[in-house]
Amino acid sequence: MDPATISSTDREKIQQLFQQQQSNRTEMARTTTRERIARLDRIAEFLNDEANNQALNEALWADFKKPEAEVALSEVAIVLSHIRYIKRKLKGWMRPRKVPTNLALFGTSSHIYYEPKGNTLIIGPWNYPFMLSVYPLLYAIAAGNTAIIKPSELTVHTSAFIAKMMRQLFPEQEVVVVEGGVETTTQLLDLPFHHIYFTGSPRVGRIVMGAAAKHLASVTLELGGKSPAVIDDSVNMETIAEKTLWGKSLNGGQTCIAPDYMIIQENVKEQFVEAYRKAIRKFYGTTPEEMVTSKDFAHIINDKNFDRLHELFTDAVDKSARVEIGGVFSKEELFFSPTVLSQVTDKMEIMKEEIFGPILPILTYRDQEEIPAIINRHPQPLSMYVASKRRSLIHYLKQETSAGGMVINDYLLGFGNPNLPFGGVNNSGIGKSMGFRGFTEFSNEKGVISRYWDTLHFLYPPYTETVNKMLKILKKWA
Repeated sequence: MDPATISSTDREKIQQLFQQQQSNRTEMARTTTRERIARLDRIAEFLNDEANNQALNEALWADFKKPEAEVALSEVAIVLSHIRYIKRKLKGWMRPRKVPTNLALFGTSSHIYYEPKGNTLIIGPWNYPFMLSVYPLLYAIAAGNTAIIKPSELTVHTSAFIAKMMRQLFPEQEVVVVEGGVETTTQLLDLPFHHIYFTGSPRVGRIVMGAAAKHLASVTLELGGKSPAVIDDSVNMETIAEKTLWGKSLNGGQTCIAPDYMIIQENVKEQFVEAYRKAIRKFYGTTPEEMVTSKDFAHIINDKNFDRLHELFTDAVDKSARVEIGGVFSKEELFFSPTVLSQVTDKMEIMKEEIFGPILPILTYRDQEEIPAIINRHPQPLSMYVASKRRSLIHYLKQETSAGGMVINDYLLGFGNPNLPFGGVNNSGIGKSMGFRGFTEFSNEKGVISRYWDTLHFLYPPYTETVNKMLKILKKWA
């Protein structure tokens, strides 16, 4: 049996792989900065090979017709950029960090040591099946862990590509891919991993967190939610319409940080809709036929998700939503055109769950106080977008709303700066990743206090009147 391709019923093989990594985790923990960087270099060299890039392009096209340019931008480039960043920073991250010590502990020094958590499980999603399976692995390796990767079974071609890649680059006692469906994931979650990194929906995130709790394993949950986009009348409508269309339609709208719905100032709503229509024609073609065959627009992943989008759309229209743009679809091609709906309400299903597709509902506002009232009716989102030249509005929304991250006058830049933490809040995620936060997410931050000058012996029993007086003095400095 191929060690990197496990059938959903082969519990014994999965257990064996876990035990191999368990036995090897101490060895991995001892790896030096140079050794960890060498492992990252293997990944970079693999991705810089043109033949491997072409194979990945073909896999993602076979899975859901993902455009080659989007593969380069959103799957490969992000991984390579994080490898470069980690290589520059890793030596400093691994070094023990000295921290201040309070006066009550005079005579000691305090440091934080970063040690790997141990055996880690990475569960990847289907929407960015390569990047969101490999990107967490970079930080697991940087922190000195072993890793089992479970890619999504919905993107079968990309899953097979990842398995072949890891088999070529790493021994299975360090990194291994386990393929399979829900039963395989369930078997993996039964094992006592030290840390689980999951990317997916809040519904499945609750299941993962429940399984982790049985072993008291820590988790990173990268989830999603209804990420709002606010636009006022101070911006250039043609420019922001193109930016919005790009953010909403990248990957066929199947992006956890995509703008989920729009809140636009009422007096420029029609102007925005017309600019959005113009942008669609510019990006993807002037007719539905051109859009269906466009190599620049990803299709929906499968029948189930197409049906879900169609039901959301139909429910909204049946409840009096107005189709401003689009509403063209083909189940045979798993195609759903860029679509704009107005006159939407919270009674519609499309405003109750993350859309995860190219349908953009539009709400309007007159006074800025209406905006947080709309946003705060929903769970805290993974991302929030504000397009405005008014600093007062931007500051107001920073103060009055909560989100995992915020982007001003653009979209999808959450992964753009590894110096910033990335992650959600409650329903949209737990834990942060990217940069140093990605390293610490896979590390145990061990606090170490060292005594070099004995100062507390005079407080030992018996607790005489003198000792009690000293304790009263000490309390003021503790």
